[in-house]
Amino acid sequence: MPEICRFLGIIITMYFDEHNPPHFHVRYNEYRASMDILTLNIIAGTLPAKVRGLVEEWAELHQNELLTMWNTKEFHPIKPLV
Repeated sequence: MPEICRFLGIIITMYFDEHNPPHFHVRYNEYRASMDILTLNIIAGTLPAKVRGLVEEWAELHQNELLTMWNTKEFHPIKPLV
């Protein structure tokens, strides 16, 4: 499970052999969630509203890059939200 980004205590990861829809995983303290790359909706788990907003903002900036990583399985670090 490669870690692709970390910012403000938020950890973003992707798994190599995952099911559709294309998604990434978010960890923040005791919270866990999976977010759809295309819609940026939470498909499993929960996040505090502020954290969800930050993750959505970050994912929107990197949506194409996230989708490419999902499709190619060539993971690399992505710049954090500043």
